[in-house]
Amino acid sequence: MDEISWREGGRDHRVRWRSENGAPPPRRVVVADDETRADDAYRLACEGTALLWRGDFQNARQLLTAMARRIDRPPRRKKGKQEPSQVQAFHLYRQARAQRARTLGMLLVPFDPGHVIPLRRAPSVQDACTEVYGPDDHAYVTSLRELLGLIGAHEWRAKGVPVPALDGDRIHPHYGVFSPVRGEYVDLVAEAPLPPTKTAFDIGTGTGVLAVVLARRGVERVVATDLDPRALACAQENVNRLDVAQQVEVVQADLFPEGRAGLIVCNPPWVPAKPSSPLEHAVYDPDGRMLRGFLGGLADHLEPDGEGWLILSDLAEHLGLRSRDDLRALFEASGLAVAGRLDAKPVHPRAADPDDPLHAARAAETTSLWRLTPSP
Repeated sequence: MDEISWREGGRDHRVRWRSENGAPPPRRVVVADDETRADDAYRLACEGTALLWRGDFQNARQLLTAMARRIDRPPRRKKGKQEPSQVQAFHLYRQARAQRARTLGMLLVPFDPGHVIPLRRAPSVQDACTEVYGPDDHAYVTSLRELLGLIGAHEWRAKGVPVPALDGDRIHPHYGVFSPVRGEYVDLVAEAPLPPTKTAFDIGTGTGVLAVVLARRGVERVVATDLDPRALACAQENVNRLDVAQQVEVVQADLFPEGRAGLIVCNPPWVPAKPSSPLEHAVYDPDGRMLRGFLGGLADHLEPDGEGWLILSDLAEHLGLRSRDDLRALFEASGLAVAGRLDAKPVHPRAADPDDPLHAARAAETTSLWRLTPSP
């Protein structure tokens, strides 16, 4: 377990460091309180110095917001400077987001044993922290930004996300499991013509939403796989909550379970890039590992006359990270033919935001359900 150290009140202190995002403990730490100015906090954070908060908790939240405003100021554009390509814009965007996360992660909060924050006006966060960290009878320090993420995830888990394809029934995402807030990929699975089959596999199930959709559509047996323990627990909870446990079996597996199925569905991470934290694995997939693994093993796990459904956004194509020819070459190399395709346009706010650095790619994005069969 990593530790964080600092000097306070003439004494050296050392305590455990927690970071679900995989951030290392800061090397330099100073004590901050209600008298700390936002400009000073921002400067120290940019220099790599963390601030351990000893003041009012709500003031710490306000300070974090003030630091974020300083980061998010639009940069001055130099006259005559050439606009970056889509690939360059993507990498610059990711660099900026990573730097933003590092800087805002420098505002720290202490915890007493039992996930108790010993600060004025601090909320009760025991339930949110226990869901992610488990029970803990030791003191520790984490970033305020991560804590707010835990609180937000706890609230989403409690109230759930309504899914139109499930007649408005809710999926309850766990922390670190991709939430079905972008409903177009779920709608595609709900609308595509089902092949005649009694068994389906949902590869990389996440919250289990696609497995539930297939069960609701009448598939008698659905095997939902994932490697992430959080995803497996999340999927099982949703399967139980939505009363399809007799049809859906949740299994820990790297891609495919044992046996064959007449329908195999996979919604892999859409962008072939390296995640900068463990929480980004649902979006970024280095070199398209999961995509390649799914396509490479699909034909060997399909029943005769079965179909594989690949749900994939073409955002990577618009960013210049993968071409349509690359995707079709993967199909061919895997011995697969395209039996059909259904498309949907995204409706999330970023697709219509001209100030988004990746607006051109997001506005052109299409999410597709590729119906794949073994090549003749």
